[in-house]
Amino acid sequence: MHSKKVNPLMFWVTLTLFLMFSPSFHATAFNTQESPNAASMADEIYHIFPSATRIGPVDKEIPVTPVYQLNELLGYVFESDDFVNFIGFSGQTINVLIGIDTEGVFTGLKILKHNEPIFLHGLGEEPMFDFIKQFKGHSVKERFIVNARNKDSLGATFIDGVTKATISVLVINDTITASAIQVARERLSGFVAPSRTSINPDYYKPLTFSELLSENLVTHWQVTRDQALAIVDKSSTSLINKINQVSEGENDFIDLYFAFVHVPIIGKNLLGEQEYQRLIENLKPGEHALMVFGHGKYAFVSEEFIPQTVPSRLSGQQATLPVDLRDIDFYSYYEPSFAQTVPDFNNIKVFRIKSQSGFELNKNLSLSLTLNYNQSFLSKNQYSFTIDNILPDNLFIHKDLVVNPEENRPLWLKIWIDRTVEIILLSAYLIFLSWLFIKQETIAKNVEVTHKLRFASLTFVLFFIGFYSQGQLSVVNIYTLFLSIWQGFNINVFLLDPIIFILWVFVFISLFLFGRGLFCGWLCPFGALQEFAALIAKKLKIKQIKIKPHHHSKAQKIKYVVLILLVGSSFYSLTIAEKLAEIEPFKTSITLNFVRYWPFVLYVVLLLALSLKIHKFYCRYLCPLGAGLAIIGRYPMFKWLRRRKECGSSCQLCRNKKCGIDAINQDGSIDYGECIQCLECLVTIESPQLCVVNKYANKPNKKNKAPTPPPLKIKYIEL
Repeated sequence: MHSKKVNPLMFWVTLTLFLMFSPSFHATAFNTQESPNAASMADEIYHIFPSATRIGPVDKEIPVTPVYQLNELLGYVFESDDFVNFIGFSGQTINVLIGIDTEGVFTGLKILKHNEPIFLHGLGEEPMFDFIKQFKGHSVKERFIVNARNKDSLGATFIDGVTKATISVLVINDTITASAIQVARERLSGFVAPSRTSINPDYYKPLTFSELLSENLVTHWQVTRDQALAIVDKSSTSLINKINQVSEGENDFIDLYFAFVHVPIIGKNLLGEQEYQRLIENLKPGEHALMVFGHGKYAFVSEEFIPQTVPSRLSGQQATLPVDLRDIDFYSYYEPSFAQTVPDFNNIKVFRIKSQSGFELNKNLSLSLTLNYNQSFLSKNQYSFTIDNILPDNLFIHKDLVVNPEENRPLWLKIWIDRTVEIILLSAYLIFLSWLFIKQETIAKNVEVTHKLRFASLTFVLFFIGFYSQGQLSVVNIYTLFLSIWQGFNINVFLLDPIIFILWVFVFISLFLFGRGLFCGWLCPFGALQEFAALIAKKLKIKQIKIKPHHHSKAQKIKYVVLILLVGSSFYSLTIAEKLAEIEPFKTSITLNFVRYWPFVLYVVLLLALSLKIHKFYCRYLCPLGAGLAIIGRYPMFKWLRRRKECGSSCQLCRNKKCGIDAINQDGSIDYGECIQCLECLVTIESPQLCVVNKYANKPNKKNKAPTPPPLKIKYIEL
């Protein structure tokens, strides 16, 4: 019975691929190279945007982080503490990490920091986590009502509260909605940005109630029964019956007055100085107070209305965003008092609009009063009566808009200007690299200088281009380009990262001039990391595994299969493509500096450990980026790695001893599709001390024949 030998090379390749595509490996699989806090927030952002592949830089105007799937903007992630400072029961804010997509829909939320005692030392944190989960999938435009006893308002979104934690969950609700609305106004289309106006505190003149009405400082909203019946759909008998039922046979339906009584000219004229001051004392700086009173048959609050809560019937909206109206129970201990005669009323409330809600007093406010009715025996419906109102312009001070010419610059240009130093240093290195390749034969004559230049280059590439400037090119860039061409090319997207853009332009040109070797040997940070692993192995005298030529040739094709899978899957599913792209160890090692979930780190450590025994194992057999570059640069214009006629015939020194990546064919020719152009073979040929042909050329030959160097004994390890 014969035992079958296991091919060690295939074993290692299979093991790494198995580790690559294991489910746990994709727990946080996306690129965070452009965000300063990406490494620390990677897990959280992944759960908020599971399909994300790239995190953009933090916006310079407002502290939000854009998240992308390739080049498509998915939405924004931000911390609530950067926008609002609502104080919780603990006396401190509750910081929430919030994600919203480009349509203003909450994609996920996570409590980052809080000190609410009821959750820390009482109920536990799970009820709080369950509370914020309710926002996911809902839009910023929705009107959220927490702990509502009466859920008749069909247009509202009701959020279940937490027993014994009412204050805390209300603060969390305000924190989430107010901060999200601010971001929506600033960054999402269809949302109005804040105005540059403020109330004129010195604008005042005595006015009667009639004059307040005529100047639109107080609004009278009246809808009679006949008007209501004329507005609604005549075919909806249930709604018509409901209106008739509410009006009790009279031609009276809605009769309301409302006014922003915190505005000095309105509040002082309507309430009087003393009552106005009491109102201001009940408001926090920047808050708005909307007074509503009336005596219509259909009241703006139901009989079940609870003071200090949000009304289920009355709602506000501004620029498609809900306006949170919350009762301040202004008349709980005081009777309503006015400085002048006002119309009779049977209901009066003062509602607070918080300063951090994003509400703009100088813009149009739509108030809606909803009427619920039974559409059928089993279903309910509602009809909203709406009125639009805007305060007169003379109430406000308009701040002059100072136009900064820099603000008109496109985003990519601003980024390039900010990274000027990096661009200059990178450009200088690329110029040096071009000179080195042009003068490579001259430089290679000096062994020591060549080795020093290469060591300095590898150090610069790893630490500056890689770790500092995040200039690690990736196969993702290749199919991003393909998809961009397929869906409509936009160069502005690629200009957003100047380092990556410059590198790609340089590498693309160099492929046709020198082949893939210029990038793989002199510009790839992870390639440099493997080179340092090889140098360590040499210093430690770690015995190298020499792959047999036929096994090596077959294994080289693996990276081309991986490339095809990646590019092909990207056209089918970006989700699958992004998972497959994790075969590249670049993000874990270069972008995140090994600060990542342990399977990712283990995978990279395994590759580097293999590089101690097999020179640049990943580059040889697995790298899809190298495969793509090899295809494009298969036939370079300049093949300047000089060969001799003895190379491959009588001499195999460079092929067997000097070329670590095994890119020299048996006949001595260079395989430019695999060569990383480390120049080691050129250094050998140009050195009389290293080249075997040079060594034996000066020795006398008794038969006057061409010197033949002694055969090299190469021991292959069975792979």
